[in-house]
Amino acid sequence: MTLQFCPWSGVYCSRKHVNRVVGLNLFSNGLVGSLSPHIENLTFLRTIVLQNNSFHGKVPSEIGCLFRLRVLFLSNNSFEGKIPTNLTNCSELRELNLIDNKLEDKIPEELGTLLKLTALGLSSNNLTGKIPASLRNLSSLTKLSVGGNNLEGSIPEELGRTSIDFIQLGFNRLTCTIPSSLNNLSNMRYFRLGANQLEGSLSQDMGVAFPHLREITLVKNRFAGPALISLYNASMLGYIILPNNSFTGLVPPNLGRLQNLQAINMALNQLGSSRGDDFSFINSLENCTRLRVMEFHRHFLKGPLASTIANLSTQLFRIDMGFNQIHETIPSGIENLVNLTYLDLVMKHFTSSILPNISKLHKMQTLGLLGNRLSGGIPSSIDNLTSLFNLDLSSNNLVGDVPSTLAACPNIAYLDLSNNNLNGSIPNDVICLSSLVVLQLGGNAFTGVLLLEVGHLINLIELDVFDNRLSDALLYTLVNCMEMQDLPLGGSFFEGEIPT
Repeated sequence: MTLQFCPWSGVYCSRKHVNRVVGLNLFSNGLVGSLSPHIENLTFLRTIVLQNNSFHGKVPSEIGCLFRLRVLFLSNNSFEGKIPTNLTNCSELRELNLIDNKLEDKIPEELGTLLKLTALGLSSNNLTGKIPASLRNLSSLTKLSVGGNNLEGSIPEELGRTSIDFIQLGFNRLTCTIPSSLNNLSNMRYFRLGANQLEGSLSQDMGVAFPHLREITLVKNRFAGPALISLYNASMLGYIILPNNSFTGLVPPNLGRLQNLQAINMALNQLGSSRGDDFSFINSLENCTRLRVMEFHRHFLKGPLASTIANLSTQLFRIDMGFNQIHETIPSGIENLVNLTYLDLVMKHFTSSILPNISKLHKMQTLGLLGNRLSGGIPSSIDNLTSLFNLDLSSNNLVGDVPSTLAACPNIAYLDLSNNNLNGSIPNDVICLSSLVVLQLGGNAFTGVLLLEVGHLINLIELDVFDNRLSDALLYTLVNCMEMQDLPLGGSFFEGEIPT
């Protein structure tokens, strides 16, 4: 009796050759165990797709006997050991994907003999050594992904001879500069070299060399010099991710040409000048109607925050401009960016009050305004920010009571109102917020008692009521705060014993 396997799900047989299996497509099937070396008997196989299962052990070297094989996908498993060098016997191979396994040792030089290869994926393994220069022979190669390993050395100049339009070399230990030969890859769309030890400056012709560029990611390297001068020529660019480098100079005023721009992250660099109008580039971003993320955290940028920030894309959900030298007032109308979930304007020199129409920001999760010169009170309309998780208004000149409406923010975990001129009693409803992990109220003029309800905050790690005018603290209730690590109480009028 002949076993009828051709009707099985994920098994594909030849129409021309009876009962000859030409494809195995068994991704995400919950398969467990090792891959049998007897797979070599399926000599008509052209496609093996076993990704996202739980295979372990070595990749069988017998796969090298499948001379008709064109596609081999073994990603998202737990294969270990070396990459079999005799895979190079599969001379028809077009796509090789071994991403997210436990493979080790070097990338075989022999892979450079797979002349028909168009996609090579080896990311997220434990590979060491250098990127083989032999890959220069793969003139049809369009996708190269070897990120998330322990590769070292320089990026081979020879890669400029390929047809790569997607390159992922991030999260390795690569050094030296970006080879100028990569500028020959005129079809480049995704350029990801983040988290290495690369240095030098970017080619000022990059935007011209890569006219189809969609994403550039160079996070956490050692690049210096101007970063964005020519990128505006890459009109299809959607993501500029360059934080944690040493880029200098101004942000070009013509970024608005990038009408497909969705995210720009230049945090932790050294951008800025002495001119005092470093934020004028925001004016051109009005044209970027798809912009969702804008981060310029920790620079030397100076001047007022352009009022046109209020006219930016309503798709914006994250703005981080903290630790710059911005002065004057928070631009009115910024509350019109109703999809904001993260707004960081930390350590600036704003002298206005807190956003008067803050209630419009009903999706806000993190609001950081610490270290400014904000005056006035905390608006009672803050109760509309029901998704608020982190609120930091510390080190300003705020006055008045803490509004009891703050208790309408049931998810708030980090609340810092320290070092202001707030007074009155601490609202009972706020103390009852069981979501609180950190509550910092020190350096104000609060009066009254530290209420019994503070003992209900079982998730509380830090409670700071230092330097207030509180009295008659019911400290024995704090024994219920089992996670408590920090409890500054000085500068008030507490009495009684501290519980052990």
